[in-house]
Amino acid sequence: MSELLRRQHAAQAAVDRFKGQPLAYGKNDCARLAAFVLRKMGHRPQLAKAGSYSTALGATRALQRSGFEDLAAAIDAMGLPRIAPAAAWVADLVLLPAEGPFGGALSVAVGNGRVLGYHEDVDGADILQPVQYLAAWRL
Repeated sequence: MSELLRRQHAAQAAVDRFKGQPLAYGKNDCARLAAFVLRKMGHRPQLAKAGSYSTALGATRALQRSGFEDLAAAIDAMGLPRIAPAAAWVADLVLLPAEGPFGGALSVAVGNGRVLGYHEDVDGADILQPVQYLAAWRL
């Protein structure tokens, strides 16, 4: 399977799994979305090390137990190369600005500058057209 087709399959699997799913910390959140795509792309995210969580405060504590200040530091620790957000390919991770202690919200590039992710103005995960990006990583 070609690299671009593999990326398309990973992104589509994420859309099928998460689109429309309401935010539920520890089950349907940006970290779980990112971990899902990381696994589809052959990486091994270590979410279990931090323990389970079901609230924003619990997610913050889980991130701190893992030794990370924010989500960007957790992704950087995986050794994934940072890229310009405008250069993101389908299935790459993109960090968007967000309220809260996580330093942003992780989303997955789905093409044409759009991402699959959670946003406070949307009931569940959806395809978003961001106007501002914080960082991106090549998977």
